[in-house]
Amino acid sequence: MFQTITIVAPGLLGASLAIAASEKGIAQHVSLYARRQEAVDQLLQKPWCSRASADLAEACRDAELIVLCAPVDRIITLAQEIAKFATGNPIVTDVGSVKGDIVRHCETALTGKARFIGSHPMAGSEKTGMENACSDLFEDRACFVTPSPNSDSDALAKTIAFWKAVGSTIIEETPDKHDEIVAQVSHLPHVLASSLSAFLAQRCPNAEEYCGNGLRDTTRVASGSPDLWREIIGQNRHEVLRAIRDYQDHLQALNSAIANESDFELLRQLSDGKAFRDKL
Repeated sequence: MFQTITIVAPGLLGASLAIAASEKGIAQHVSLYARRQEAVDQLLQKPWCSRASADLAEACRDAELIVLCAPVDRIITLAQEIAKFATGNPIVTDVGSVKGDIVRHCETALTGKARFIGSHPMAGSEKTGMENACSDLFEDRACFVTPSPNSDSDALAKTIAFWKAVGSTIIEETPDKHDEIVAQVSHLPHVLASSLSAFLAQRCPNAEEYCGNGLRDTTRVASGSPDLWREIIGQNRHEVLRAIRDYQDHLQALNSAIANESDFELLRQLSDGKAFRDKL
């Protein structure tokens, strides 16, 4: 599919993409960029790494596809750096969980230098780092691809083909609609899990002595990196706030049902919740 692809920032997602691209024959050569020389030295020992460098231009040399797997607050800056040396009109995509600002700024930065297509694979784990990477991380997982009116059709088709090749199911949406959707199905759940955990830390600090799997399952995603999630929420602030307001209205209705001893309404909400969860 590609002669050379470059993965920028080989954390959990980036390293998993590199492994998948190598094992599935998606690229003849897989190049990686890491900021620290220690990480570069580790990468050079991996069978799925053809080339690694702490020099971004060297890592991206001859790449037909460049995938930015850095935290969301670094993606735009990386695109601006790539614009300084890019040749051959490569495709540049990303894995950021916020798309509106990223797509707009990266397209602007790369105009005439590279073709940017926004992506967001709905894959990952509360565990982070290259040491937790695996080739099947993207298997049967949804991946948003978020073209704009300015997107190059060939770059879009090849980006979609890339994500399909690593096992993802494609959802094509506008960047702004993507941000609305993920605020509801990803960002709000993380905020709620973290908020509940913080609440229980104050009200029931020894909860681990009594809780069962229910609480562990409910709060699992709260184990994600606080710094990473602060960045994600900050970049999607408007949609996260709207999701929180809508959920507050829903929670108030539940509060009223319990306070008013409206067992029918309480049962309806519990049943709706079970039906939704059973479909996941």
